[in-house]
Amino acid sequence: MKKIILSILGLLFVAACIGTTYYLYQKEQKPKEVFKTENPVFMDIIKKTVATGTIEPRREVLVKPQVSGIIEKIYFKPGDIVKKGDVIAKIRIIPEMTRLNDAESSLNTAKINAELAQKELDRQKRLFDDKVITQFDFIKFEQDFLIKKEQLINAQNNLDLVKKGSSDRIKNTTTDIRATIDGKILDIPVKEGTNVIQANTFNEGTTIASLANMDDLIFKGKVVESEVGKLQIGMPLNLTIGALASDTFPAKLEFIASKGLEDKGSIQFEVKAGLITNAKNTKIRAGYSANADIILDVKKNVLTIKERNIEFKNDSTFVYEETKNQEFEKKQIKIGLSDDLNVEIKEGIGKSSKIKVL
Repeated sequence: MKKIILSILGLLFVAACIGTTYYLYQKEQKPKEVFKTENPVFMDIIKKTVATGTIEPRREVLVKPQVSGIIEKIYFKPGDIVKKGDVIAKIRIIPEMTRLNDAESSLNTAKINAELAQKELDRQKRLFDDKVITQFDFIKFEQDFLIKKEQLINAQNNLDLVKKGSSDRIKNTTTDIRATIDGKILDIPVKEGTNVIQANTFNEGTTIASLANMDDLIFKGKVVESEVGKLQIGMPLNLTIGALASDTFPAKLEFIASKGLEDKGSIQFEVKAGLITNAKNTKIRAGYSANADIILDVKKNVLTIKERNIEFKNDSTFVYEETKNQEFEKKQIKIGLSDDLNVEIKEGIGKSSKIKVL
């Protein structure tokens, strides 16, 4: 009986050892890895580069005064539409003392000369009537008087211009600040009561208003040097405007800078593109930030795979094609255009191929 019990215990011990060993063995075994696969698909491949910039009017004009003085009245506000010649503001002149003194001195001199010429003409007229001098001699004094009279008128007009900005001979007063083009007022950076100065050799003058034709807008942006060599005048662009993110606006590349400038540690080239959309029918405003997708090349309805599933080695490209269930064969392929996410397949695999996801 004792031997039977010992035998049973021995068998149980052996069974426990075998079970433990098998359990530990199974626990150490890694599950077989299952790889995902994807099929090539037909789609459009669009190769593009991105430029960042702003929307600007093609032509923006700064209106500056012809005289210095104080803004007396402003007749328009930013956003208003004006026609060429409309009076935007009026200036009250504060004469410059040196110019005023010179003008008054010139007028006084002209008055004296005119009075002397008048007296001499009257004296010569009496001599001519008495036949003491010839008509030829008399005409000289008459001509001198007319010249002195014209100089007096000019001196008076010059003084009026210095004091008031207008004269009898000048119909359009220089105190009226007029629009120089048809367009929209983008900004009026001055207020009534502001001192303004005219443009001269030493100063560019005070800007009274900025005007622009908002029906003709351009995109002005920058492209990095690694991409600028791929650009050509006339390339199409798709503009995404920050404030109008739900819309895309077509444009055409019009300008590529010949010289790059350093910006934030890299060389960038300025580009400009004209908007094809009529801005009058949109809510586009000058100064909006925008991104331009410049289309470099397009392939329509071509066989493609994800670029991440391609293995690059030297000048060759490979994919792993499934031959049987979870068995893959390395195959060389020939690729075409890429948009950095998807790539065109020219040779090597077909639409029914199952490609290992890397």
